[in-house]
Amino acid sequence: MLLPKKVKYRRLHTGDKKPKQEATRGTSLVFGSYGLCSLDGGWITSQQIEAARIAITRYMKRSGKLWIRIFPQKPVTSKPAETRMGKGKGSVDHWVAVVKTGRVMFELEGVSFDIAKRAMELASHKLPVRTKFVHSEDVAQEGK
Repeated sequence: MLLPKKVKYRRLHTGDKKPKQEATRGTSLVFGSYGLCSLDGGWITSQQIEAARIAITRYMKRSGKLWIRIFPQKPVTSKPAETRMGKGKGSVDHWVAVVKTGRVMFELEGVSFDIAKRAMELASHKLPVRTKFVHSEDVAQEGK
C-alpha cells in the first residue's frame, strides 16, 4: 500500500472530506491514451487505490502500462474505541489522497479500447467517488 516515507508533521488538521473546488492540475491525460477521471470530490484511501490497481492489472493480464496519478499523503487519525475524551489526538490510522472534481486518477497505455474501458469500469467499482472513462480523443475535442 502507498504511504509517504517521511512527513514534516505526523498529524494534520482534518480539512474538508468533500472538496468543493474543481481540480486545476491533473485534469488531462499526460502519460497514457485512456484514463479514469473523478466526477466528485472526496478522500480515497491507500487500500482503495491498491484495490483499483489490482482490478485493472488483473483484467489487462499485465499487458500495457498503468500510471497511478494520485498519492495518499494526508494522514487520518483515530482513537481506540471506548476511550475517554482528552489525552491528545489519536495515532495515524490510515492515509488518504484528496481528490477534487475533474482529477485524472489512473492512466493506461498499450491495450485496446474495449479492454481499457472494461478495466477502468472494474476499478471504478472500488472507488468511493463517481468516475468517467476518458480517452485522448475526448480530451483533444474538449481543448478545441
